[in-house]
Amino acid sequence: MHENPFIFSPRYRLPRHLVFWIAHSVIFTFIWRKPEISFLLNFLWSVVWALFIIIYCYPVLYWIIPKFLMKEKYIAFACIMFGWGVLGWFWNAVCRISFTIPIQEAMHLSDINRNPWTPTGFLTIMTMTGFASMVVLFKHWIKKQKDFLTAQHEKVSAELQLLKAQIHPHFLFNTLNNIYSFSLENSPKTPQLLLKLSSLLSYMLYDCKSNEVMLAKELDVMKDYIDLEKERYGNKLEVSLNMEGDIKDNFIAPLLLLPFLENAFKHGTSEQLEKPWLSMDVAVKNNMLRCKIVNSKNEPESFTDAISNTNGIGIQNVKKRLAYLYPGRHELKIIDEGNFFVVSLLLDLKPSSTTSHLSANQRIQPAEKISV
Repeated sequence: MHENPFIFSPRYRLPRHLVFWIAHSVIFTFIWRKPEISFLLNFLWSVVWALFIIIYCYPVLYWIIPKFLMKEKYIAFACIMFGWGVLGWFWNAVCRISFTIPIQEAMHLSDINRNPWTPTGFLTIMTMTGFASMVVLFKHWIKKQKDFLTAQHEKVSAELQLLKAQIHPHFLFNTLNNIYSFSLENSPKTPQLLLKLSSLLSYMLYDCKSNEVMLAKELDVMKDYIDLEKERYGNKLEVSLNMEGDIKDNFIAPLLLLPFLENAFKHGTSEQLEKPWLSMDVAVKNNMLRCKIVNSKNEPESFTDAISNTNGIGIQNVKKRLAYLYPGRHELKIIDEGNFFVVSLLLDLKPSSTTSHLSANQRIQPAEKISV
């Protein structure tokens, strides 16, 4: 919700009020114009009445409404406004006796209403006071709505950052366990694995600070993760990896696909005694991402239960992030087929209203380099 500076900024308060009351005077000049005097005198006459209204109106705008109505003191507000209305009746009479009638007599106007208690002036004062109060209350409502939307946005952003923070140590813990097993055996592959881990850490520490990263970057990290897991399994693990479509031209929220792969290894292939296998297919067409991960598992175990407990915090966090970042733009299916498990994600990668405002530094571009 965008605020017009002239309407809402305190810097323009005086010009804003001048425009309002000048417009009021012009309108009332045409409504109450007396033909025997010039337009300028009619306008000056409306300005005089505007001054009377301002004196009566501004205490309502800047004292009664803020001190009572805004603080939900409704009974006190009603009582004070009733008394203020009675005071307005007398204020109208005082203005007519002291200023209006003498000025009209001095100008030798015809058809002068010498009754100080005539309701016309009183109704004018009350109408403009009510209208000005409506403007103040509407501005207050707009500000409250903006504050509410800002608070909601900050709340969602904080929750998303918390969810990503929960994924990082969970993923890192599993990867370090894999490399630790190689270090115990003094494997010559350990340096290469540490290099891949360094790449993963760079991704999590730098790239994941952005709201979106290149889809190709997320998939490269998943390839590194698969390589790390293949080294741990050796020849026991059979992996099928297929990627096609407009992968290089799309962006995605970081660490959105990786937890599915992580859980496929942790709760599926790692617990299978016989020859484990895993298949991952990724295709992008017309900004639509289709990701399908299928992994073998022991049939007696319920993979669904496994990812629902605390060990499956990565999947639960991804579900929440999908709901926040891609509402109505994703379809996630998690199916237990007995001896294998299927995770299927359909995701619309087109920028939505929540992501179209991202600036260049909030997206990791292909040519961007980060110095450490």
